[in-house]
Amino acid sequence: MRTMALRGFCMTCACAASFGNAHAQSSQAAAGAAQMVNPGVEMYGLIGMFIDSSKLSSTRHSTVQLAGGGMTTSYWGIRGREDLGGHNAVVFSLESFFRPNTGQVGRNTTDGLFSRNAYVGLTGSWGTVKLGEQTNPTYLNQQFVNPFGSSVVFSPLIVQSYIATFGNTEIGDTVWRNAVEYVSPNFHGLTGAVIYGVSDTAGHQGHDNLGLHLTYIHGPMTAVFSAQRVRSSVLAPVVAPQNLYLAGAAYDFGVVKLYGAAQMTSNNEAETGSHTYELGFRVPINSVNDIRAEWARTKHSAPRDADSVRNTGTIAYDYILSKRTYVYALYSYDKLTANPSGSTFGVGMQHTF
Repeated sequence: MRTMALRGFCMTCACAASFGNAHAQSSQAAAGAAQMVNPGVEMYGLIGMFIDSSKLSSTRHSTVQLAGGGMTTSYWGIRGREDLGGHNAVVFSLESFFRPNTGQVGRNTTDGLFSRNAYVGLTGSWGTVKLGEQTNPTYLNQQFVNPFGSSVVFSPLIVQSYIATFGNTEIGDTVWRNAVEYVSPNFHGLTGAVIYGVSDTAGHQGHDNLGLHLTYIHGPMTAVFSAQRVRSSVLAPVVAPQNLYLAGAAYDFGVVKLYGAAQMTSNNEAETGSHTYELGFRVPINSVNDIRAEWARTKHSAPRDADSVRNTGTIAYDYILSKRTYVYALYSYDKLTANPSGSTFGVGMQHTF
């Protein structure tokens, strides 16, 4: 990460050079004083690219694609913090997805400039309150209990939850807009979060979203719980209410890290729902190599015996080039009820900055 120092400046003209010089000195002094209060603004991000030959169980033919993201969707961001005294501070974050293969902003044409996070808040020993567009804490908890993290391309748990071509079980996006979130202090590894997303669809006020979350990370143990009720989203402004529950855990034994999760959704008005079960592991071969694998099984419940089952699995080999860069090769399997199986082969690279 790089820190962008905030420097004072002024514009001068030839007919007022002496005034300009004096004003420049005054501005520089003021900027220096401001930097003593505000430690600065950080710029950071991640860029990933992959190429694969992909065939899902629900598609007839394989396709070859070169695309941005892969293990993590590419993004860049700016964040800052200003101390207020008494262990309190103002915080903000502006984060933008982008597609490095085309140079375009966003994950797709519907994303705004800062579509990953765009919030301002207050933090202190009492916790943190943030207002604005924010990453859904359910999505964050899902990342803790699967070996492929946030990948909306290769993680079986994530693709079965959010991606339409995999029969997404979860209504809505990985991001909630118009949201207010409170995150508790860390109590010996345990944190809690409450997020409330206000609907901005005309004529549909009151179709708001609510999420309750617990995250425990202490030593080798990780455990998560999420419960949310979604009634509107970035992708679908007005939807039938959906309840979702997630419970999962991960444990690092040193020679292997194991992951597991169970997730349930219920769409009461449509009389549909889903049950997803996920298992995974990550094995470090040495300091620069590891293998990770994950399997997810989702049963979609529907009226009139229209149930279906989807199984998706991924195994990957990672080679670490440096503390900020790694490359990988992987294979994915996909099978949907009454369809032939599909296979995906891919390679990719990821760099953080």
